[in-house]
Amino acid sequence: MPDPDARSSLATLTEQLPQTRAEWESRLEHLVRENRFTISVFFPLNGIVLLLASAEGLLPAPLAFNGLLILIGTAVMRSPLVVGVLSITDRRAAVGVGALTLYAYVIEFVGVQTGLPYGEFFYGVDLGPVVAGVPLGLPIFFIPLVMNSYLLCLLLLGDRAAHAATRLLAVIAAVLTMDLVLDPGAVALGFWVYPNGGAFYGVPLSNYAGWVLSATVAVVALDWGYDRHALRARLEDCEFLLDDLVSFVILWGGINAWFGNWIPVALAALFGLGLLRADRFDVPTRGLPWIQSQTSTRSQESTQKQESTSKR
Repeated sequence: MPDPDARSSLATLTEQLPQTRAEWESRLEHLVRENRFTISVFFPLNGIVLLLASAEGLLPAPLAFNGLLILIGTAVMRSPLVVGVLSITDRRAAVGVGALTLYAYVIEFVGVQTGLPYGEFFYGVDLGPVVAGVPLGLPIFFIPLVMNSYLLCLLLLGDRAAHAATRLLAVIAAVLTMDLVLDPGAVALGFWVYPNGGAFYGVPLSNYAGWVLSATVAVVALDWGYDRHALRARLEDCEFLLDDLVSFVILWGGINAWFGNWIPVALAALFGLGLLRADRFDVPTRGLPWIQSQTSTRSQESTQKQESTSKR
């Protein structure tokens, strides 16, 4: 016979869970907002330590380049972006992201099998579950790079973002620049290996030619799927929407600095300057009282808006 107390506890727990999409979004936003420093600063700093310790042979086999830890850590750092865009991800946006996910898997499979369009390469460490040579977590690694670039360009371009060619070219250039930061660090860690080497810190120029193609496809897909005006408005009322890019600057800037890849470090710093100019690099300085006060006020205003929306 079921325990009445257990049934009562389960019923209470069920009642406490959000019941609508708006309530779930509000709850998740609160969770991210209350843990911004942990997600955007602690996780990438911890990632630097664990990845470099793995590369230097300082960790035992179960922990060194543990694919599950890499996947979970990446997902946590992506959470501000994912949670931030949930409220404006309608059916059209979901179709765009879905099509881009399919493209990412297909182009990666072709790349692993044929060397096109990135050049011949193979994965050197465990990046989580793999199917047909392609990591299942690929969309978590790839798509946020494009979305972060898109959002940052919207902020920095201002009114010029209304011009389609200017907007698309700027975002494609930003995505390519992010790969100029990412790939040298990843190759230095051994994430993936180009057996024939390459001119840019061991990365062949063919890789960047391939990224021009993939960046163009990805940017066009997201530009088609998401309402640009809705994204711009979301940037105004969601202070943590670009925290994932903060994590990117810290993580890959730090890793490249360790290996002496100074051009990628400089490019990572440029993204940091872009975040500062857009007033989005406030997380590491939240300990300063006046900045913390400003951040708290902005967070409260955003929370009030979300509560008002969920009530409607």
